[in-house]
Amino acid sequence: MTKIDRTDQELIALLRTNARMPVVEIAKKLGVSRATVQNRMSRLEKEKVIIGYSVVLQPEAESHPVRAVMCVEAGSRREAEVIESLRGNPSITAVHHTTGRWDLIVEISTDSLASFNRIVGEIRLVEGISSTETNLLLDSYK
Repeated sequence: MTKIDRTDQELIALLRTNARMPVVEIAKKLGVSRATVQNRMSRLEKEKVIIGYSVVLQPEAESHPVRAVMCVEAGSRREAEVIESLRGNPSITAVHHTTGRWDLIVEISTDSLASFNRIVGEIRLVEGISSTETNLLLDSYK
């Protein structure tokens, strides 16, 4: 397992804010040399701590502006089948296995409220799902 020190954590936090931030600017903010930043980024990428960089769009630019999270209670005997069924839905962007009251957290993304309503109805009919709670996402802060 890769050891991540405080400088690595600060570097990762800066990259989360702006993955295109110039190395020189990162070095200045961290108080280290440009070479140190480049070496650390290379090491974190090589060791698969950093597995990629992404583009963050304004919600208005998203082709699927209706986003939600659904908490799902699934019977333990059918949980694997429920997960597999949910992962097959193209409007579901992620399924998270969790602890606590809910067994799964499902991320939903679609283009309209009508489509969202249909998807929620389909999910609730999945065999093995006993209860759900859905929350529309209004704003996101990264």
